[in-house]
Amino acid sequence: MTKLNFLLHHSSLMISDLEASIKFYTEIVGLQQIERPDLGFPGAWFQLGENQQLHILLLDNIDPTTGRPEHGGQDRHVALTVDKFEQVRQSLDRNNVIYSMSKSGRKALFFRDLDANAIEIIGRD
Repeated sequence: MTKLNFLLHHSSLMISDLEASIKFYTEIVGLQQIERPDLGFPGAWFQLGENQQLHILLLDNIDPTTGRPEHGGQDRHVALTVDKFEQVRQSLDRNNVIYSMSKSGRKALFFRDLDANAIEIIGRD
């Protein structure tokens, strides 16, 4: 079988409040919202680099939002790299978003969004 070359196009997260989540991801995390087609249910898309996206979906969430591991690195999560790590960290601090540093010693942190989705931010700077 020929080796296939896969790249991640997008990851989707379930959310419970579209306006609050858009504000969280744009104003606190710093993502850029992009146009989203009408898919028959509410949601939003954010551009990550040139060819990757993060999608948030306002649908019934079958996953528990409580009882998750305290450290997001011990849970399923989405990992994003960023050039200005300290800028993101300072924004989380200003907005009282609880996070924990990576246990690996890398320049990385984990936090949860408004619906307990775990997000990892990895610094490239």
